[in-house]
Amino acid sequence: MSFVKSKFHHPRLKVNDLGLTYRDYEGALSTLCAGCGHDAITSALIQACYELSISPHKVAKMSGIGCSSKAPNYFMNKAHGFNSVHGRMPSVTTGANMANQDLLYLAMSGDGDSASIGFGQFAHVVRRQLNMVYIVANNGVYGLTKGQLAATADKGVKNKAGELSLFKDIDLCIMALQLGASFVARSFSGDKKQLIPLLKAAMSHQGFAFIDIISPCVTFNNHPDSTRSYDYVHDHITTGAVADFVPIKTDITTDCNEGDCEDICLHDGSIMRIHKLDKNYDTHNASNAIIDIEAHKKKGEILTGLLHLKPTVSHFHEINNTCDIPLNRLEQEVLCPGSRILAGINDSFR
Repeated sequence: MSFVKSKFHHPRLKVNDLGLTYRDYEGALSTLCAGCGHDAITSALIQACYELSISPHKVAKMSGIGCSSKAPNYFMNKAHGFNSVHGRMPSVTTGANMANQDLLYLAMSGDGDSASIGFGQFAHVVRRQLNMVYIVANNGVYGLTKGQLAATADKGVKNKAGELSLFKDIDLCIMALQLGASFVARSFSGDKKQLIPLLKAAMSHQGFAFIDIISPCVTFNNHPDSTRSYDYVHDHITTGAVADFVPIKTDITTDCNEGDCEDICLHDGSIMRIHKLDKNYDTHNASNAIIDIEAHKKKGEILTGLLHLKPTVSHFHEINNTCDIPLNRLEQEVLCPGSRILAGINDSFR
C-alpha cells in the first residue's frame, strides 16, 4: 500500500518574505510511527525555516542511518540532501562544506548515529568548529532495529524488552561543551515554544551549533521504566535559560524584569534574547553548563534550553583561512594554475 501527500492547500495561506507558504517547506509523507517525536522535530524545522524565509535551494540536509536520519525526507523537499552511511555524516558534511560554504547545512542524527558508531566523527566535527546545525533526535534506543539500548540511555533504565542499561550514559551536550562548540542547547520535541527559537538561532549562528532534542520513541521506549518517555520528560524537565530569537527586521521588546534577561547579537545582526530563570545563569561559561547538566541529572531532572552561546569564536573557514569563493565555483585555471606555478610553490619549500 502506498500513500501520496495531498497537494491541496488553502488559496490564502500566509506567505513569508520569499512568497512561500508553510506548505512549501514540507517534505514527503512520514513513514515513522504515529506519535514519534522525530515528526515533531521536523514540524518545528519547517516552521523555523518558514519564519526565517530561508530559500530551500540554499539548504543542504545531511543525515546518517536510523529513524532520525529518515527525518530530512519529511521537510523542505526542494533543498539539497545527502543520506550518508552510519556514523559518517560529519565527514560527508565537512567535504560538502569545503566545496560550498554558502549553503546552510542542517544535519539530522540520532543517539546511535552520533554516540556509538559515529562518536569519533562527532567529536572531530565539533572541535573543528564546522559551520553547521547538528541536531540529535535522542530517544535512548535504536528504534530502527527493534529498540536495543543506545549509548545515551541513562544507567539503570530498562528498554521495552527488559534489557538493563549497565553503563553510564554518554551526554552529547557535555561532549560538545568540552570540545568547544560555540552553540549548545537541549530541548524536548514536545515543546515547540522552546524548540523553534533555538532552531532559528542555531541557523543564524556561524560556527558549530549543536541541539540535543529528547524525542520519545513511542514503539520501544515510551514505558514507565524509561527516562526518555513522554510522561517522564514532562514530569522531570527543567529549564536553565529560555531563549527568544529576534530577527534583525523585528522591533525588540521584552516583558522581562531588569537584570533577568540578556541580549546577544548574532553575526547577521539578529538578537538572541535569553530569559534567565536564575539571573546568575551564565550562558558564556561552558564549564558551568557542564556542572549544571550533571547537577540536574543527579536529581533525576533533564536540563533544557540554551546551555551555551559564544558567537565570537572563530569557525572552520576562518581558522583554516579557506578561499572566500566556494570551491565549486572556482574556474579551472584557478584550481589548476599549471606547472610553472607548481614549480614556484615547490621552490618556496626548498
